[in-house]
Amino acid sequence: MFGLGVTELGIILVIVVVLFGSSRLPEIGRGLGEAITGFKKSTSGLTETDDELKDKTEKK
Repeated sequence: MFGLGVTELGIILVIVVVLFGSSRLPEIGRGLGEAITGFKKSTSGLTETDDELKDKTEKK
């Protein structure tokens, strides 16, 4: 995973806890999860090309 070992990940976790505090970490994680979910939902419907969409709008 990007060449990071357990030690490096532990150091990064400690830095994040010091910067944000342990009480805000669940909020940050929840916000990040919601953002990823929203991004996946918005990109899952993008299977049509621009030309296909243009043809559909011109036919109406």
